[in-house]
Amino acid sequence: MKTTDAIARFLEHVGTELRRAEGTVADYRRALEGLNEHLQLSGIADIGQITRQDLRLWQMSLAEAGLAPSTIRQRVSAVRHFCRWLRQNHITNTDLAARMAPPKLPKRLPVCYKESEAGRIYDPANFADDFAGQRDCLMLRMLYETGLRRAELASLRETDADLRSLYIKVLGKGNKHRLVPIEPELAAAIGSYLELKHALPRQSPALFVTPKGEPINGNTVYYVVHKHMAALSNADRISPHVFRHSFATHLLAEGGELLAIKELLGHSSLGATQVYTHLSRSRIGEVYRHAHPRATKQSNNSSTHNNKEDIL
Repeated sequence: MKTTDAIARFLEHVGTELRRAEGTVADYRRALEGLNEHLQLSGIADIGQITRQDLRLWQMSLAEAGLAPSTIRQRVSAVRHFCRWLRQNHITNTDLAARMAPPKLPKRLPVCYKESEAGRIYDPANFADDFAGQRDCLMLRMLYETGLRRAELASLRETDADLRSLYIKVLGKGNKHRLVPIEPELAAAIGSYLELKHALPRQSPALFVTPKGEPINGNTVYYVVHKHMAALSNADRISPHVFRHSFATHLLAEGGELLAIKELLGHSSLGATQVYTHLSRSRIGEVYRHAHPRATKQSNNSSTHNNKEDIL
């Protein structure tokens, strides 16, 4: 089978059968098309010609091209999924990528919005007084108050929001559903938004739509977040996922249980949630250094000592 044909079939499988998000399919396509270009330079056009050595050389070429370790990990992951699918569908006899090892990433704490910055999304003055402005405000509030991924937010339907029972039904990764509770104030905001939405000429079952009534996608969510939070926050990174990090971190800082936060985020394992404990500890240390009398006294003594050294 031609490599290009196999890639096309795999991408259709990922998008149609597995129902992965548009962004995920695009990432897979980028990685596999890059692999195919590398193979073609070596005169390889058929799946049966690919060897483990070819894949190792491709991975080395990514590093030589100066790609970030996180990007290389993403592309290696896509190729590993592709090779596993080839083996499962008897297109190859072995899993060619079974021994591929992605580069290790330095441990970095997730970026969060400060609570004061997140609080600015509740100020009506920061949003236009029209349908798009009210929709944008609600989108940001839902990201912050529910911790949804951007694809999860974009795929919500009106029927997923139970305003009486105060929860929303979310379709997460792996087609797994979870229920996320919401506060009465957020439910009221959703109800007010729906009144505006139902007045649009075109109706859609999607919860969030454009001013023309067309369903939004993940790119719209990213655009809305960047448009507003770039002006409201000084965070090192601006994205919908930063709201997800902020949701978990602020909950944990207020005494939320780790297992409960895991369920709210839709994590398959507790390990994925535990990163927020490190972030919370970092924040606790910062609070201590700025507020505890002993820490403040030591800081002042250190400052005085340094000033004496400067004088000397």
